Amino acid sequence: MAITAALVKELRDRTGAGMMDCKKALVETNADLEAAIDLMRASGAAKAAKKAGRVASEGLVNVTISDDNKQAAILEVNSETDFVTKGSAFIDFVDSLGRLALKNKPESVESFLGQKLDSGETVDEARENIIAKIGENISVRRVQIISTKTGILGAYKHGDRIAVLTVLASQDSALAKDVAMHIAASRPECISEDQLSEELLEREKAIFIEQARESGKPENIIEKMIVGRMKKFVNEVTLYGQSFVKDPDVTVGELVKSNNSEVESFVRYEVGEGIEKKEDNFVEEVMAQAQA
Repeated sequence: MAITAALVKELRDRTGAGMMDCKKALVETNADLEAAIDLMRASGAAKAAKKAGRVASEGLVNVTISDDNKQAAILEVNSETDFVTKGSAFIDFVDSLGRLALKNKPESVESFLGQKLDSGETVDEARENIIAKIGENISVRRVQIISTKTGILGAYKHGDRIAVLTVLASQDSALAKDVAMHIAASRPECISEDQLSEELLEREKAIFIEQARESGKPENIIEKMIVGRMKKFVNEVTLYGQSFVKDPDVTVGELVKSNNSEVESFVRYEVGEGIEKKEDNFVEEVMAQAQA
């Protein structure tokens, strides 16, 4: 695979490392971006691999929850600019989609686009009308329905960019909201260690082993270091292992257990996560027009 300038730039953005370090890592990994990140983390060249998945696109997230806190819809609608998200046309459109999703409980975005709003338009027709009105591309990116029969839902929104829904086994609505707020701030991968994939654990362990060996420490010390580092990693990425944001002296797992409850599931949406925003190059644009 060719090592392009764009690939080098992406690796720089995701690691914070220098251009030559990025190019060297890509050469050694045959232009495998993820493998290059792992290599750079192991060697210490990457300053901030956690920058991976930077959000770039604009839009709004929406949570619509039933009166009995048993069902809720969470969705994301994207726009090209942040300016559009502040207009009443876009806000009203997103709100209407939230109400429709809670009512009709779509199984996918594709099925949702064909459902009809109170105006008689389908979601997709209304989307196209909004595009014509505001002059920007609008997309309904994702929608999900969350429900519980015996527990309770907790919802939390941080502005209009982050939304979280939690399902708690008990009827403690305050705790459910607190856990949702924590998830919004700390972004856990899953609830507990048993939900982490073996592939992820082995990948992190391999990185830690390589880092420890480069320190020159003997194998018996390395083994103890790895146990400690893996435990720290698991606590960082699991909800139950994280320190509770409102009381760092207890973990979320300890908090939930002390309240005779458990977290059954959670969903966290952040506007534009995983979408790379196109960067306009004015010089290239002018050159392209001139050549045309």
